[in-house]
Amino acid sequence: MESERPLPEGADLSKGPGRRGHLCPSCGAAGVSIFYEVEQVPAHSVLLMPTQTAALDYPRGDVVLGFCRGCGFISNVAFNPEMSEYSSRYEETQGFSPTFNAFHRGLAGRLIERHDLHGKEIVEIGCGKGEFLTLLCELGGNRGVGFDPAYVSERNRSEARDQITFIKDFYSEKYAHHRGDFICCKMTLEHIPRPAELVSVLRRSIGDRRDTVLFFQVPDVTRILREGAFWDIYYEHCSYFSPGSLARLFRRCGFDIIAIERDYGGQYLMIEGRPGDGASSGVQEDDLEALACDVAHFFRDARRQLDTWRRTLRRLSQDGRRAVLWGSGSKGVAFLTALGVRDEIAYAVDINPYRNGTYMAGTGQKIVSPCFLREYRPDVVIAMNPMYREEILWDLRQMGLSSEVITV
Repeated sequence: MESERPLPEGADLSKGPGRRGHLCPSCGAAGVSIFYEVEQVPAHSVLLMPTQTAALDYPRGDVVLGFCRGCGFISNVAFNPEMSEYSSRYEETQGFSPTFNAFHRGLAGRLIERHDLHGKEIVEIGCGKGEFLTLLCELGGNRGVGFDPAYVSERNRSEARDQITFIKDFYSEKYAHHRGDFICCKMTLEHIPRPAELVSVLRRSIGDRRDTVLFFQVPDVTRILREGAFWDIYYEHCSYFSPGSLARLFRRCGFDIIAIERDYGGQYLMIEGRPGDGASSGVQEDDLEALACDVAHFFRDARRQLDTWRRTLRRLSQDGRRAVLWGSGSKGVAFLTALGVRDEIAYAVDINPYRNGTYMAGTGQKIVSPCFLREYRPDVVIAMNPMYREEILWDLRQMGLSSEVITV
């Protein structure tokens, strides 16, 4: 029987959960417990790195995850916001995936129907390349304002873009005069170290307009913890939410909760709310005890996952089998960085043409398009998101490849 390999350099699980000494950035309580640490990870994972040298030399920071037993909020207590760079080099879109686009369109349709979003004013905070806001305006005949320093105007060819104003800046108090009937914020709150500040700004900007609806989408940390998914922990994500911690945050900031749901294979957590007194609560909020158990499980299971993947990659290398990563975004960077992978995997595949020819931050693998595999002919494809397994298999079959597909 093969003996266990040690953890990769930088991944520290030896101290165990319980070390304290930090205040919770969400509720302000003392006694945040540290339970997971990885040193020197790239400060960004989806910035376009034009050369391998730039990718290998990109600034790094530490991930030190702490769990607040008072509100359930999990955060990187070592996060330094000064290392953030959100610009046109920030290539975060998943909009080249048919699977993701079907989800996006379905979500937009449900929200339009549920909240009668027809001829309304929509505000999106952290709109990225503007795809979701554009969908809401296309499908519902709405008008929109989107905020994101990474927006690239020439990539939006929708006829509805004339109904939308894009502001290439972070949303803040100075933009509170942009009042929407529907305010959405998708996959952005997890990038904000003090999330209550943003939610409180929105509550003040809404004032007494009680019909305004808020919609936020974030990664669901309970799935990450239960799966030991170390590949879903990266520097940009300094804030992690469960259904309970997200609901408690919004109630503290003066919102009543309409609904909390999971979607996209359980990866996304979505909350809808209206301004109110914050007094309402639901069964999903009663998750502190279960969340503490999930944190303890992650502490053990992340070690097992790290060791298992190192053995898998070592076996592939010893057997002379070529492996590629499919998915060059944040999950891929976290996976390679935590494992310290360099030579075992030479390439990362991505269907986003804007990422092709660039390099993986921290570890330096070249990012290639799927058609590169016709010549390279990998034996194994490691898919960084199980949601895309069928999509990847279809692409491989179209190229006449029979590579084994392994998902994280």
